[in-house]
Amino acid sequence: MSSSDDGPLTRTVLPEDEQGGTARRPRPLRSLLIVLGVVALLLAAIAVANRGGGGAADGNSGNADGTGPEGRTNPTAPTGVAPVTGSRGGIAKGFAHTEQGAQSAAANFAVALGSDGMFKKAQRHTLVDSVFTPQAAAPLKAQQDQAYSTDFLKKVGLDAEGNAPSGMNFISRTVPVGTKADAYQADTATVSVWCTGLIGMAGTGSENPVRTDWLTYTFELRWTDGDWKTVKASQKKGPAPVDGDVPVSGAEEIAGAVKEFGGFTYAR
Repeated sequence: MSSSDDGPLTRTVLPEDEQGGTARRPRPLRSLLIVLGVVALLLAAIAVANRGGGGAADGNSGNADGTGPEGRTNPTAPTGVAPVTGSRGGIAKGFAHTEQGAQSAAANFAVALGSDGMFKKAQRHTLVDSVFTPQAAAPLKAQQDQAYSTDFLKKVGLDAEGNAPSGMNFISRTVPVGTKADAYQADTATVSVWCTGLIGMAGTGSENPVRTDWLTYTFELRWTDGDWKTVKASQKKGPAPVDGDVPVSGAEEIAGAVKEFGGFTYAR
């Protein structure tokens, strides 16, 4: 600031860096706008990540196909390129024409072939027609009709029509634990499905109580009429983990669980 004995005072405004380093006072409105802008960008990023099924928001910083940034599979990532849009015989249909679509088809086929519907002739034929190619289904239905004989049904506690006794509930469920593609080409695939399962008669006095099982299905698939179908299926026991220390439930509790907990209509 300069002055004169005879004239008025004159104020000279210096740049901030020449004012002894004095900092500018914060402007509350500007700061608020900056904070709101950052929050809006963060929320938008989270929304995009959730919509894409991956990213930091759900712990899966990978791609939509269930692989990580370097192509590594994310164990917790949901897979299957796209959800199916229809069903045939109670089984999902319209699987993606990809390796993951083949794995999804195989997982659903394992659920179908391990269900209690296989113990009733009409339902079994519908399931087989839905899972297998027409060429494979025809002879297989005849073979299975012999395998699910009256004697066999009697051994598991069912009558000749596959019905459980009054007051009893027959349960047969397969639950896929994981899948892997053993081989894949454009129109053919071989997929293994590791499963656990339940089978037995639930009810007081049952002579065939519900027990767990571990097995692996292997499906040879072919792209047929716009969907994956099975040419051949086989199964083997295991791999089975060590039994846990969970106490065995009583017959009434198991029977109640069978009624209350429905099975899944779509796997993977």
